[in-house]
Amino acid sequence: MLNPALEWICYGWILIAAAVFVTMFFITAPFGRHTSDKWGMMIDNKLGWFIMELPSFAIMAAFLFFGDHSFSDLRWVLFALWLVHYANRTFVYPLRIRATEKKMPIFIVLSAICFNVVNAGLNGYYLGQVALPGTYGSSWTAAPQTWIGASLFIAGMAINLRSDEYLIHLRKPGETGYKIPRGGLFELVSSPNLFGEVLEWSGFAFMAWNLPATTFMVWTFANLVPRAKNHHDWYLRTFPDYPKDRRIVFPFLF
Repeated sequence: MLNPALEWICYGWILIAAAVFVTMFFITAPFGRHTSDKWGMMIDNKLGWFIMELPSFAIMAAFLFFGDHSFSDLRWVLFALWLVHYANRTFVYPLRIRATEKKMPIFIVLSAICFNVVNAGLNGYYLGQVALPGTYGSSWTAAPQTWIGASLFIAGMAINLRSDEYLIHLRKPGETGYKIPRGGLFELVSSPNLFGEVLEWSGFAFMAWNLPATTFMVWTFANLVPRAKNHHDWYLRTFPDYPKDRRIVFPFLF
């Protein structure tokens, strides 16, 4: 049971996510292929990724090891899933993307830090401090939503990692510019990596079965679906031969 203050913070954060969702269909976040120096001071792309993802890893790790209830039942599994994802995003992914002169605006880094601090803070605080011992005990392991969520999370992570791997190696050494991704889920949607991440955190919300996790799922959708639409539109503008039957992010749907 959430205390009223935490509950209202979650609902308020969801309302902000809804506003961001609408706004991002009209304003393209200026990083990656959409990067722009019109948004102010710039920072190295690899360093920017590390700085903006680190809070999500560090905050959840702190709640795992210092939370009053973190090891009272199987909630450590949820902490572990979160930390595995963000260990990749914080420490591995920035080292694996190709070194280029591309930079990202500091504004994007600061916005992402805010996003990660709030989402990791809400989820870490709930799991480490609020949820009573036994919440994630034997009844949780027997619940259908736990196994449905675990399946979605694992499938989403596999799709996300596989798609990132493909995109990282899409260009051969020495090549520059962008190419049309081919094969696998790329034949169905323009951004299977983002589809995988939405699937991951939807699965996490099913497993955790609480308001902070649902809040994070909503924010993931609000951030990544418009981002996928931006990618899709960019592909169509850039490549005259881009497959017109590809969906944006959800196979066969959108």
